Amino acid sequence: MRVFNWVTIILVLIVLASCTTARTGKVALTAREIGEYHKAIEKFRKANRKEKDREKRMEYSYAIAECYRHLGQYEMAALYYRNTIRRDIPDPKALLWYAEMLRATQQNEDALENYRLYLEQEPDDKQALNGIESISLTQQWMANPTRHVINPVKELSSRESDYNPVFVGGRDNEIIFSSMRKAATGKRKSMITGQTYSDLFRAQFNVQRQKWDEPQLIDQYEIVNTSMDEGAATLSGIGDQMIFTRCAYDKTRYSPPQLFTTSQVRGSWSEPSLIDIAGDSIMAAHPAFSPDGSHLYFVSDMPGGYGGKDIWRAEKTGGTYKSPVNLGPAINTPGDEMFPYVRENGELYFSSNYHPGIGGLDLFMAVRDEEGTWKVENMGYPVNSPGDDFGIAFIKERNEGLFTSNRKGSRSDDLYSFFVPPVVFQLAGNVFNRETNTALDGVTVRIIGTDGTNLRMRAQGGKFQMKLQAETEYIVAGYREGYLIDKANITTEGLTDSKDFMVDLHLTPTENPIRLENINYAFGSADLLPESIVALDTLIGLLQLNPTITIELMAHTDHVGSEQFNFELSQRRAQSVVNYLIEKGINPQRLTAKGYGETWPKIVTRSIAARHEFLKRGDELTEAFINSLPDDAQREIAQGINRRTEFRVLSTDFIETFSPEPEP
Repeated sequence: MRVFNWVTIILVLIVLASCTTARTGKVALTAREIGEYHKAIEKFRKANRKEKDREKRMEYSYAIAECYRHLGQYEMAALYYRNTIRRDIPDPKALLWYAEMLRATQQNEDALENYRLYLEQEPDDKQALNGIESISLTQQWMANPTRHVINPVKELSSRESDYNPVFVGGRDNEIIFSSMRKAATGKRKSMITGQTYSDLFRAQFNVQRQKWDEPQLIDQYEIVNTSMDEGAATLSGIGDQMIFTRCAYDKTRYSPPQLFTTSQVRGSWSEPSLIDIAGDSIMAAHPAFSPDGSHLYFVSDMPGGYGGKDIWRAEKTGGTYKSPVNLGPAINTPGDEMFPYVRENGELYFSSNYHPGIGGLDLFMAVRDEEGTWKVENMGYPVNSPGDDFGIAFIKERNEGLFTSNRKGSRSDDLYSFFVPPVVFQLAGNVFNRETNTALDGVTVRIIGTDGTNLRMRAQGGKFQMKLQAETEYIVAGYREGYLIDKANITTEGLTDSKDFMVDLHLTPTENPIRLENINYAFGSADLLPESIVALDTLIGLLQLNPTITIELMAHTDHVGSEQFNFELSQRRAQSVVNYLIEKGINPQRLTAKGYGETWPKIVTRSIAARHEFLKRGDELTEAFINSLPDDAQREIAQGINRRTEFRVLSTDFIETFSPEPEP
C-alpha cells in the first residue's frame, strides 16, 4: 500500500509538472503574441528547462530567438537560432533569421553561408538577396566612409534606453527626447523591454560648460508623463505643439501605441488628447511633422501596408489629421520602416531593417525627384553601424544634430551627435630656385580662378598660402625679374572632401644657360630622336608661358672628332631644335640657333654633382679633365654631360607683332 502511494504521488507530480510546463508555455506564447518579449523570454526559458519533449524544446528555443530579434539583442538571438537549427527545425526561415543576426554582429562569412543555404530552399527570397547585397555594400561603405563625425553624448545617455531626440524650434540649445531612465514617472517595468516605462525629458545646452545639463522631466504634474509609456515625440516649428506616442498597459491583450497631442501655454502643457488616426486597435507611433505642419508622418501596421510597420502620411484637416496615405513601396518594405523625420528642405529620414544596410535598423535618406518618385539612400558608415541606428533629428539649416544608436560601446539605446564638417580647400605653396633648389624669396604669385579669382601675393620666405573655392579651376604662377615664370594647374571641381593642395613652383634663373634634358640625336647626325619630343614640348610650354623672352638654342658636342666637324654638327643640331619649335608655332624672331662644338665644356652644377659622386661642383669638363678620370665609365659619363643642348635668354622685352595678311 505504501509503495502504491509513492507511485501515485510520483505520477501525480509528473502530471502536475507537465501541466505547469504546458501552462508556462501557453503564457509565454500569449506574451509573445501581444509583444511582451521580455516577459515571453522569461516564460519560454522556464518552460524549456522543464520540458522533456525534444520537439517542444526546439519550438521554445525558436520562440526565444524571435523575441531577442524583436528586442534588437542580435547576439543572443543568433545563439538561439543556431541552437534551433542544430535541432533540425523544419522552418527554413530560421536559416534566414540566423543569417540576419550574424550579419548584424559582423560575422559576414557565416552569414553568407546561411543565406545561401536558405536560398537553396527559397531561391527568390528578396530579404535573403538583400542580405547578401548588404554585405557587399557594407564593405564599400566602410572602405569609403562619409564625412560625418560621430560622438556619443554621455551626459544625455543613461544605463537605460534614451532615444528619438527632437530640437525645440529647430534650435541647437534645447531638446526633448524619450528615456527609460530611473527618473521616469512610470515605475512599472515594461514586459516588452524589461526596463521602466519611458517618459519625455527635456535638456538644455549649457554654453559655459559646453555640455548638456542634466535632463529633466518635461512636466512635473503627470499631465504628459504618466504611469503609462510615453515615447517618441515631434514638435511644431516653434515648439508650441507636441504630438507624442503613448502606450497603455493591458496584461490580457495587445494594447497598441497611439498618438496624443498637447499644446504649451506659458510653459505648461495642456491635457493631451487622442488623435484618432488609425483606430483604437491599430498602432500609431513615431510621429513627425512636415516642416510647414500641414502633414503628419507616423508609423503603423494598419491594413494597406507592405508588411511589418510602414510609414504613413496624414493631411491636417480642421485641426486634426485624417485620410492617412501609405508612402508606397519605394519607402516601405516587407520589413519595418520606423522613426520618420522631415527636414526643412523636404528630405525624409527614416530607419529600416529591410532595405540593404549594415545591420539591424539603418538610417536612410529619401528625396523626391521631379516626377515625385522617392529615391532612397543608405546614410552609410559611420552614421550606420551593425547595431540599431534610428531617431535622427537635425538642427535647423545645419548638417548636424543627434540620433539614437545601440552600437558597440553603448550601454543601451544611447544618444549620439553628428556633424558634417565644412569642405575646406587650402592651397600651400613653395617657390624654389630651380638651379640651387633653395627657397626663393621676393616672388610675386598670381592666382587666377574660373570663379573670377584674380589675386597677386608676395611669397614670404619662398612660401604662400590661401583658401580655395569649390568647383573652381586655378592657375598658379610665380614671377620674379631674372627668372623664368613657372606655373601649376589645380582644380577643386568634383571634390566632395576637404583637401590640402601643395604646389611647388621652380623658377629658373636666366643668368646662366639652361640645359634641356633628354634631347637626343642619331649618332653623328642632327636628326632628333623620338624620345626628344617630350622635352621639346616642355620647352614650347615654357616659351608660351614666358612670351616676352627670346632665346639662343645652344648645341654642344664632346671632344671626340675634329673641331670643324663638331662645330658643323652642333650647328645643325641647334637648327634642328629651332626648326621643330617653329613648326609648332613659335615665332622664329624669338629663336637663334648656335652650335659651339667642343669649345664650351660644361661646368659641373650642384645637381650634376649630386648625381655623380666622382664630380664636384665647379669642375670644368675639359678634355684634359676627362682624360684624367680613372676609368672608362666615368669618362663616358663626363663626355655625355658635355654632349648637351641648352638655351639661354637673350632678351625679356620681345613683343609679338602680327602682319596683316596680303590681299588676294
